[in-house]
Amino acid sequence: MIVLAIDTAGAACATAIYDSNQDRILAEVTEVIGKGHAEKLMVMVDDVLAKAGKTLPDLHRIAVTIGPGSFTGIRVGLAAARGLALALGIDCVGISTLSVLASAYREEKGDRNGEVLAAMDAKRDEVYVQTFGAGGEPMDAPALVSVDDFRQMVAGVGGVAGSARHLLPQGHQDLLPEEGAMDRFPIEHVARLGAVAEVSGKPKPLYLRGPDAKPQTGFAVARVDAHA
Repeated sequence: MIVLAIDTAGAACATAIYDSNQDRILAEVTEVIGKGHAEKLMVMVDDVLAKAGKTLPDLHRIAVTIGPGSFTGIRVGLAAARGLALALGIDCVGISTLSVLASAYREEKGDRNGEVLAAMDAKRDEVYVQTFGAGGEPMDAPALVSVDDFRQMVAGVGGVAGSARHLLPQGHQDLLPEEGAMDRFPIEHVARLGAVAEVSGKPKPLYLRGPDAKPQTGFAVARVDAHA
């Protein structure tokens, strides 16, 4: 199976072509851009296909990150992935950024045993969390919890993956990343998870918190009664 993987959920804009039969990344293109994913993404899709020596009709599946993450970035990635999948008549699967963090953590640590708690600093004294079992299977639903609740969840898990590690108390210094570290979602893990993900309709964004921007109501134009 040839998979196109797309990630626009964080500061990076990333694409990869993965051959699941060989378990090999054929090509990847990643740029840390912060914003502007909409302008970059389709150019990067063309670039990664060219580097892999593939064309759009060679694709069997598209995998895209669905969050938690950047509201705007997630929408950009999902729209592109779903549009391409529809045009090509192939499956499109959504991959949570929390599952990507857990997968990358296991590979980095070489730890295939025990549970991993994926935890992203959501700011405002809150954390995005989800626990994954030894086989990578989710043990609970993704959630938005307080920092205090997150600290209580750490007890009993084999490891903690993600930027929220810096919120842990002094007893976990070995887990602390650099100050200000951002979550990154390695595109090769998006691709590999996407190749084995269950297809269940169109992927949808995983929003655990409402948008920061609120519609303005104070300047609404009054309706005109057509019968007046």
